Amino acid sequence: MMLKEFYTIENIIEHDVQSYDVQIRLNPKHDIFKGHFPNNPVTPGVCMMQIIKDLSEHVTGKQLFLTKSSNVKFMALINPDQNPLLNLNLSIEADEQYGLKVKNVTSFDQTVALKLTNIYKIIIS
Repeated sequence: MMLKEFYTIENIIEHDVQSYDVQIRLNPKHDIFKGHFPNNPVTPGVCMMQIIKDLSEHVTGKQLFLTKSSNVKFMALINPDQNPLLNLNLSIEADEQYGLKVKNVTSFDQTVALKLTNIYKIIIS
């Protein structure tokens, strides 16, 4: 995991081999939030992208390399002090050209914060 101590996995529900609901808890004391932004912490979008990659690797057991992102929509700020608990829905399917296509919806409470589709090349199965 590249983001050491940035978040913890609280729960993973596997609906089938293609659909997962993952609940994570952000660490509001992490150093990233000291600079992004002082006294008004916001989870960086690039960190959310890394979390989705980490979780995709975790549930598939494969090492992945991000090759393409599309339909990326940041819809709400994620403040780790106010909303440390995030729900990520991962829909994973095989992609003939690259390896895996992962669709994600990230939310907290009833608020959708992020939607995206990532294509990953499988490095190690």
